[in-house]
Amino acid sequence: MKKSLSLRQWSLALTLFTLLSVLTLHWYGRTHQDAKFLAFTEDFFLDEVQANPIHFHYTIDDPSAYGVDESSLTLPVYQPGAAANDASSLALTRKYLGSINPESLNEENQKLYDLLDRYLAAAAGTAAYPYLAEPLSPSSGVSSELPILFSEYRLDDKTDIENYLSILTQIPAYFDGLLLYEQEKAQAGLFMSDTTADRVISQCTDLLNPSALEDGTHFLLLTFEDRLQRLVNENILTAEEAAAYASEHDRLLTTLVAPAYDHLADGLTLLKGSGKETCGLAGQENGRDYYRALVRLRTGSYRDITEIKQLLAQDLRFNYESLLALLYANPDLKNMISENPSLLPEMTPEEVLSNLQEEIGEEYPPIPAGRDNAPIRSTIKYVDASLEAYSAPAFYMMPPIDNICENLIYLNARDTQDDLALYTTLAHEGYPGHLYQTVYSKRYQEQEHLLPMGSVLYYGGFVEGWAMYVELASYDKAIELAADAHPEAAAYYQVCRLDRQFRLGLYSLLDIAIHYDNASFEDVQKLCSCLGINDSAGLMSLYQYIAEEPCNYLKYYLGYLEILELKRQAAVLWSDTASVTATYDNADFLYRFHTFLLQNGPADYRTLAKRLAVWEDQDTSLKNRVSFNSAFSNAPCSSSVSPFRTASIISSWNLR
Repeated sequence: MKKSLSLRQWSLALTLFTLLSVLTLHWYGRTHQDAKFLAFTEDFFLDEVQANPIHFHYTIDDPSAYGVDESSLTLPVYQPGAAANDASSLALTRKYLGSINPESLNEENQKLYDLLDRYLAAAAGTAAYPYLAEPLSPSSGVSSELPILFSEYRLDDKTDIENYLSILTQIPAYFDGLLLYEQEKAQAGLFMSDTTADRVISQCTDLLNPSALEDGTHFLLLTFEDRLQRLVNENILTAEEAAAYASEHDRLLTTLVAPAYDHLADGLTLLKGSGKETCGLAGQENGRDYYRALVRLRTGSYRDITEIKQLLAQDLRFNYESLLALLYANPDLKNMISENPSLLPEMTPEEVLSNLQEEIGEEYPPIPAGRDNAPIRSTIKYVDASLEAYSAPAFYMMPPIDNICENLIYLNARDTQDDLALYTTLAHEGYPGHLYQTVYSKRYQEQEHLLPMGSVLYYGGFVEGWAMYVELASYDKAIELAADAHPEAAAYYQVCRLDRQFRLGLYSLLDIAIHYDNASFEDVQKLCSCLGINDSAGLMSLYQYIAEEPCNYLKYYLGYLEILELKRQAAVLWSDTASVTATYDNADFLYRFHTFLLQNGPADYRTLAKRLAVWEDQDTSLKNRVSFNSAFSNAPCSSSVSPFRTASIISSWNLR
């Protein structure tokens, strides 16, 4: 005979069933939301990285691993009225992201959700003003960047060669799209100034010089032939195949690419006169609102403009007073600055980079091991003479996310002739700058199975802020190198560092003055005159550059100051003593802080501050560390772009 359940047993069973159902629904909700979010991020990543075949090729080494047919990718050609599409597309993306409940995600996905949400919001802020962007800026625009990208386009097999040649055939249509966008800017009353247009037009003529193409001396021809020869040496190509490819490359540059540059120059010439004279964004309709949004997107700082100005002004005053105190205490320093002596041991660029790699020591964590323990190699090249006038003092070419072993740094001979500039520039671009930070981040993401969103979300304020932070720290290493032979190097290099900081702080304030406060060239002259700076020609070049490159200096220097603010917060959070200052300079603290930045960046500074408050690292005591040098014992060193540099301001000061 069956026994029926008692009321109490029924109640207990019902409670257990309800609890099980709730837990099941909760588990399903969480896993469903995580799965939905991961699918979204993977689709977002692939969509962004495939938007431009050149970007894709530099980002992905093995397309098959991502299920992508690289030969099917084409350059994005601008269509009439498409400028508004970015805002609509971002709105749809943000709407879909908003349909995911971040509280239902696991911890790692919540972090990525916050990062994406903030980035998309910042991008939407600039997309609301579609005709205020300038893709043809003389210093960082498409026309000047393409030749460098073409000269270093990776060629591993015939497919790569054919994809590259296919891209060249698309340049005329791509440039027609750029010209169409500029025509729409002109119709909106937002075309570039005549001065800027003249610089771009001259650039188009110089970069694809017909004489150099005709006599076979153009650097694009030479670099392509060098890469073909390497494939011949590796038995990937026959000599006959290489010759045929070289001939086709010559034909495409001569008959398609060079005429496309000429056509772009002609189109810009016709549009001259439709823009305003050189001025900042504040002189354009909605320019101040766009600038505010651009500052947030480019720097990752969430401070308002007034607070940024205060931060920069305080820093400028400190550096100015410190600089004057050093110069008054050491009268001979001004003569040294004008003489620009060489105090460091004589080293090649490769030896400098190797020294920097060895010297970063116990204040920085070793780069995580890769899957195959392949060594990290680096090569240093100089930009072609035809590009020197348009190139930054140096730049680091980021390697593919799935093959980070080969790294390339370009130097501009015009800006890295003296030994200190070479040393600090290679600290910025190499160790512990861009190269080290990039490789560490990618290896860490690989180790933790994190999606490399930094390849499609550009956090210039973090990337360049880190590089500026370590560049300025490298002056102390330079002092150590020079001290034995040149005791005077300590004061001299301190002055050089303060001068560098003063200039970058001043230029950052001028960026705000020009683009937010609508300062004219005369206003800039008056401001600089109060500081004893009276070089009119130099100031005009500086004014023109800042007018053409809004937020560039802020990306570097505000990024650096935001890192210092994070460092102060970390010192308070992690201090075990009554003296935060003692903690601030402690090697253990620096190792821990640098580890935090490397593992949590690139990101915006609000995200980093939030993560800092709850971050717990592994045991970072010195006794448990693997030395940085040993981690690179088998890594032969064969070897954002530093900011635009001008001559030292100190030499033009009237000290009274």
